[in-house]
Amino acid sequence: MAIVVVTFARGFRARRYVEETSLPWPLLVDDTRETYRSYGMSSASFWDIWGPKTWWAYWKEFLRGGKPRKADGDIFQRGGDVLVDPAGIVALHHVGDGPADRPDVETILRKVAQA
Repeated sequence: MAIVVVTFARGFRARRYVEETSLPWPLLVDDTRETYRSYGMSSASFWDIWGPKTWWAYWKEFLRGGKPRKADGDIFQRGGDVLVDPAGIVALHHVGDGPADRPDVETILRKVAQA
């Protein structure tokens, strides 16, 4: 099984993401966002980005000692998580409602183990 991370960020932003996260997998750049559109990850609304779920996630991060960073790039591009098994079957397809909407790690790891 191969793991890759897809982003629409190019150049400096992509390199910085790899450095900040110590990303151990290959990073593929989809600057046309064709992959995003193929999996239904369209633009989010203002409310999706700045609604209660986002504020709650920022508050929890603040309580853990974290600080919000200034966003760069397109903050309205929806993200998500897609796991495709070696046979090409989508094992997990999650389109985020906003920055705070992600599947929990246990769900992702369970799907990886099943694939």
